[in-house]
Amino acid sequence: MSKFGENFIWGVATSAYQIEGAFDEDGKGLSIWDTFSNKPGNVMNDENGNVACDHYHMSSSDVKMIADLGVKAYRFSIAWTRILPQGYGEVNQKGIDFYNELIDDLLANGITPWVTLYHWDLPQTLQDEHDGWLGREIVDHFKNFADICFAAFGDRVKHWITLNEPWVVAILGYGQAVFPPAITSNSAPYLAGHHLLLAHAEAVQIYRHKYQQTQGGVIGITNNCDWREPIDDHPDNIAAAERALEFFLGWFADPVYKGNYPQSMIDRVGDRLPIFTVEEQEMLKGSSDFFGLNHYTTMMVKNDDHSADVAQSVYGNGGISEDQDVILSVDPAWGQTSMGWSIVPWGCRKLLVWIANRYGNPDIYITENGCSFDAEVVDGASADPGRVEFLHGYLKECANAIAQGAKLKGYFAWSFMDNFEWALGYSKRFGLVHVDFETLVRTPKTSYFWYREYIQANQ
Repeated sequence: MSKFGENFIWGVATSAYQIEGAFDEDGKGLSIWDTFSNKPGNVMNDENGNVACDHYHMSSSDVKMIADLGVKAYRFSIAWTRILPQGYGEVNQKGIDFYNELIDDLLANGITPWVTLYHWDLPQTLQDEHDGWLGREIVDHFKNFADICFAAFGDRVKHWITLNEPWVVAILGYGQAVFPPAITSNSAPYLAGHHLLLAHAEAVQIYRHKYQQTQGGVIGITNNCDWREPIDDHPDNIAAAERALEFFLGWFADPVYKGNYPQSMIDRVGDRLPIFTVEEQEMLKGSSDFFGLNHYTTMMVKNDDHSADVAQSVYGNGGISEDQDVILSVDPAWGQTSMGWSIVPWGCRKLLVWIANRYGNPDIYITENGCSFDAEVVDGASADPGRVEFLHGYLKECANAIAQGAKLKGYFAWSFMDNFEWALGYSKRFGLVHVDFETLVRTPKTSYFWYREYIQANQ
């Protein structure tokens, strides 16, 4: 019998802006990523997602490749501006038609759609009119968008994710200016994060009150988190590692499972951290039917007692460094992906067990896990041995986490195919399928065939 159980869900994942292209076709409005990536200097090599993988026009053949992979689930996101070009107002029927066709095509091929409502592509109009996620109005706009999607697709979509990685939206968009709207601040991330959580909770309420009983689906949120390992067994460093996890994952998971922010954040952030009303706490607590997790890497943690001047990086830090008092590092013996992220499979196991212990052992789905490695096409094939090794190592530790009691119920490899990697453009390749961004030709990599065989062996 499989170490994963007979009902384990095997899948792959993508997101709308990273693969769809057709950025201004069939009535689609502009998102903040359309605007940001088309401004010189924002994205490596001044690349953009205007065409990306052109999935908008190639979805049928892409679905066939997903089906041939043997996965039973496909996670994708809906572009808000395809449905509501301005973020509100009149519904764009051609956008509805596109996702209807995609969903029907997936189901016809025996693939369960897992739909993310928001994967960072906020309508530009809402950014202009309400300061994006800094304005309280955004919560109602998102609720309305979610309602439209539930009504249009919920008869066939039974797995919903409200938000993808709100930490990234808050920190990289509103703290470090790496992503749109490119704000640098030590307070804006907390306000944006607050509104993201409320938007999630309101969308869940709509679903549960209007749709869940008749449609019979589940809804949740996906958070990202890297593991934080104490650099040694000194109590200060153990405490620092726990604090780092609370500022990273606890920031968005604690309100959903416990009704409020972690106490370490309340104590340290002070009046920069907004306060939930009692009603909001009640609405948030229990607002996820499963625990969605995106996990990529691990770092070691040392308590920062401010005895040395150590520069902190947003990518490694998990939040605003001065609020956490942690110093992060990596073991030079760890292998690295082409992103410079350490390959530490046991960190995945430790994180899954930590989640199980902290949040009452919920059903967990790894909604993203993967790696970037360069891979060329030679004689019609693309070899990526590093990705095969990565997936094998992380899946082994997933099985070990299950053996330790974590209720891991599914795994989605990121990504189905090479795509637009946000501010890094097309320079990083996360796909199981190679994409030639000049010709748009898809070529399955070695990892595609390995994953297919692994799934077959673990059904």
